[in-house]
Amino acid sequence: MSDKVTAPMVRARKGGAKLKMVTAYDTPSARIADRAGADIILVGDSLANVVLGFETTLRVGMDEMVHHTAAVSRAAPRALVVGDMPFLSFAVSPEETVRHAGRLMREGGAEAVKLEGGRKRVPMVEAVVNAEIPVMGHIGLTPQSVHALGGFRVQGKEPETARGLLADARALEAAGVFALVLEGVPDTLAGMITAAVTVPTIGIGAGAAVDGQVLVFHDVLGYHDGRLPKFVRRYAHLFDDAVAALGAFFGDVESGAFPSAEEAYAMPAETARSLLEEGGASGG
Repeated sequence: MSDKVTAPMVRARKGGAKLKMVTAYDTPSARIADRAGADIILVGDSLANVVLGFETTLRVGMDEMVHHTAAVSRAAPRALVVGDMPFLSFAVSPEETVRHAGRLMREGGAEAVKLEGGRKRVPMVEAVVNAEIPVMGHIGLTPQSVHALGGFRVQGKEPETARGLLADARALEAAGVFALVLEGVPDTLAGMITAAVTVPTIGIGAGAAVDGQVLVFHDVLGYHDGRLPKFVRRYAHLFDDAVAALGAFFGDVESGAFPSAEEAYAMPAETARSLLEEGGASGG
């Protein structure tokens, strides 16, 4: 088996083999992602949308993120486990940010944390890095800022916002992030950012000119029947397969075809005779 992936190993992949990252939220999905060859497993706050049924990522807190990060960590994957820092867990002060990041590491078993935002987050990133906790940055379309952004909109289309994202990337690099997620930005801008920083960029809706890609586990596998963003490619249709499989099971239950004799436990003949002799068959 290959060596365990670490944050420094990810950092060293800049410009090399593409980084493969996917979300996961529990032990079985982490095992699947790891077996498939993921370099990084992100326990994303997208947990709120795809697992818990909320409309935005704002509805999960530290307790939920720690709980699900621990479930992923228990899979003991080769991939690097990154815990997402949820809404307001890193916005108040550097000290509070370090405490929350520490929970993801100590209680959740994360090996790095991810937080959203650009230059405004530099003091928080620096504090966490100084606490010896690896940090992954995240700029562009930052879902926790959905209300401030006016919705889930591509970022960096205008010269001013594009320059701002370039400045954000450089500032986060200087603050010590080991990698940077670029979400919902034009592909040309993503390529410019990738060329401007020495840390790997991992795109989601950012085109191909980046150092790696990340998608949501449930989107890739077609594990829901909701709408998909433009940037998602679905590689399976597990929702439909699951509905068909359960439908077949329920049909066999209704018809009596399940369980068969092979799927039942037989009682030893001697025990059956003894019960019959004692009147067990009639309940006497």
